[in-house]
Amino acid sequence: MHFTDLGLKAELLRAVAEQGYDTPTPIQQQAIPAVMTGRDLMATAQTGTGKTAGFTLPILHRLFSGERQARVTKKPRVLVLVPTRELAIQVEESVRTYGKHLPVVSLAVFGGVGINPQIAGLRRGVDILVATPGRLLDHIQQRTADLSAIEILVLDEADRMLDMGFIRDIRKIIALLPKHRQNLMFSATFSPDIRELAAGLLHNPASVDVAARNTAAETVAQCVIETNRDQKKALLCHLFETRGWHQVLVFARTKHGADALSKTLEKAGISSAAIHGNKSQGARTRALSDFKDGKLVALVATDIAARGIDIDALPYVINYELPDVAEDYVHRIGRTGRAGMEGKAISLVSHDERGSLRDIERLIKRDLERLVIPGFEASAIAPPKPVQPPRGARKPQPGRPQAQKTAPKPGRPQQHHSGNRHR
Repeated sequence: MHFTDLGLKAELLRAVAEQGYDTPTPIQQQAIPAVMTGRDLMATAQTGTGKTAGFTLPILHRLFSGERQARVTKKPRVLVLVPTRELAIQVEESVRTYGKHLPVVSLAVFGGVGINPQIAGLRRGVDILVATPGRLLDHIQQRTADLSAIEILVLDEADRMLDMGFIRDIRKIIALLPKHRQNLMFSATFSPDIRELAAGLLHNPASVDVAARNTAAETVAQCVIETNRDQKKALLCHLFETRGWHQVLVFARTKHGADALSKTLEKAGISSAAIHGNKSQGARTRALSDFKDGKLVALVATDIAARGIDIDALPYVINYELPDVAEDYVHRIGRTGRAGMEGKAISLVSHDERGSLRDIERLIKRDLERLVIPGFEASAIAPPKPVQPPRGARKPQPGRPQAQKTAPKPGRPQQHHSGNRHR
């Protein structure tokens, strides 16, 4: 099958061809015809399957076909809800890419940046609005966004939105939409909570499932390097130096850990940046752009910040630390091995992460290959963790005797502190 077989408008086919695409992915083959007919859709799709184009193309076709082509209002006609700022930017870019030969106006609204330019954009008029739930509710409260003309609602990465606690916000937004509309839901997994949301939202939906649930991409070669935790940074630098890596997405568990790891790589001469929720939107956008353009060798990200990162031909994903939830491993490695291209995912696993590794292998129903890097082998027994001084305790100064504790003076009660003052 080719894109020309799907019945899309000539302007859309031209834009697709300009991107170098000829054959639709499995989800595009199934989703595009269903959406074009006006049916609701429930789609199970991992990242990297082409799902964004799978709903962007048919939505653009519907908006600009026949009598529907003329815009009669400045109010948005399509609302796409996404969990993160990065994904909002990616989806809106997709709308502009595929709608470049159509008079479509799109806008992405998300937090972390000034609201006034977004208000100005909404006042000028928008066809397709891409939004994170929190910032959209800000606009609704300020009466700068009117959802009364919405014809199509898309919930993208619905599972992640529920994981991030957006369910109340989503329900508030849905309650403001016209009752008669087309609803599209995309999710990597369909938990009971997702199915409950779908049951109240979707009417006689078409169902698309392009891959077995919670399976890793077949085009991704996966392996594990077992090592001691205190060797991980040196091992990672060694891998960069000896393997000539040029574009690597590295996952860390925490914001602090991502920052520290990025600094370590920089000191080793490996151009790097970290992205996480504490970074400003400008810093995150700049780091992602530099990474895509090849100005950075490594991008260190937390799980939430990495949602929406869509890079063609990304060769490597490194799990510096395993995720807390096994399903997130599948999301991580799905950043590589896209569009039929081969990718590689390497996980650095310390003694304390072996339980998480077993959970991942059970989930993906396979044992991952073990690699041994000479000089970085894991010890037979886990090395003891460094002793951390008690919270609030002062390190003794060299050459200075510690002050002697004095007994409380008679008649004066000794003061007690909760210990929480600095937390």
